[in-house]
Amino acid sequence: MEESTARDDVAGARGRFRPLRWLFVLVLAVLAAQLVVFLAGNDRFQWDVVAKYLFEKSVMAGLGTTVLLAVAAMVLGSVAGGVVAAMQLSGFAPARWVATLWVGLFRGIPPLVQLIFWFNLAYLLPALSIGIPFGPVFGTWDANTVITPLTAAVIGLSLVESAYLAEIFRAGVSSVDPGQRDAARAMGYPPGQTLLRIVLPQAMRVIIPPAGSQFINVLKGTALVSVIAMSDLLHSVQVIYNRTYEIVPMLLVACFWYLVVVTLLTAGQRRLERRFSRGHRSAR
Repeated sequence: MEESTARDDVAGARGRFRPLRWLFVLVLAVLAAQLVVFLAGNDRFQWDVVAKYLFEKSVMAGLGTTVLLAVAAMVLGSVAGGVVAAMQLSGFAPARWVATLWVGLFRGIPPLVQLIFWFNLAYLLPALSIGIPFGPVFGTWDANTVITPLTAAVIGLSLVESAYLAEIFRAGVSSVDPGQRDAARAMGYPPGQTLLRIVLPQAMRVIIPPAGSQFINVLKGTALVSVIAMSDLLHSVQVIYNRTYEIVPMLLVACFWYLVVVTLLTAGQRRLERRFSRGHRSAR
């Protein structure tokens, strides 16, 4: 009996040899070695040029513009998306129809097409005005002055984001058990307080992952604004390589900064996910 117990003691058990896992590790090691040799041994990457322009003033300015555009599009898109999501969840049918049309329109048209359209808005509306419909006009502005590459980029990206974020918010709010709202009403909570204190804290667990991914997507999507001569990160490196013809190293500069910003955003997203997932993690 004692001998059998000694043989079955898991503390002294040895792991089973798994040849396929070791083969997989070996293949990865070979591929990684080939990648390192390719990156270090190919002189056409021109790493010295990459280092030279990595912190170039115009590149840093373009990086700042890219981050600014992404933040502005995310903030404005979140506000508009929240309103559209509320309309989708409302019991008023015309509001739901308008919200459905909004999401279908701005999610269905490619962002590049929307950016070019908004940049050329002055062709349709030479003058922008504020006033009462079919009544007096309080102010008028030249559309070519108002619709600059910056305003066109912010409008286009914000509208695209509002459509995607509306669906994300709607799904997050819908994921909360309706019994939570019923319990809040039974306790005397008003609708606004129920939303802020009961529904949203639980919905954020569902909202944060796709919303964070959407923020990363809009950051990368800002590269599209280079087609309307917006001085973002990609446009900044394009200006340099159009002058020096060093295309590959300048694209590597852009790739480096995109990766840095996306990595930081991903780390922040993971932290938010852990915060709002407290109390919902499965026991291990």
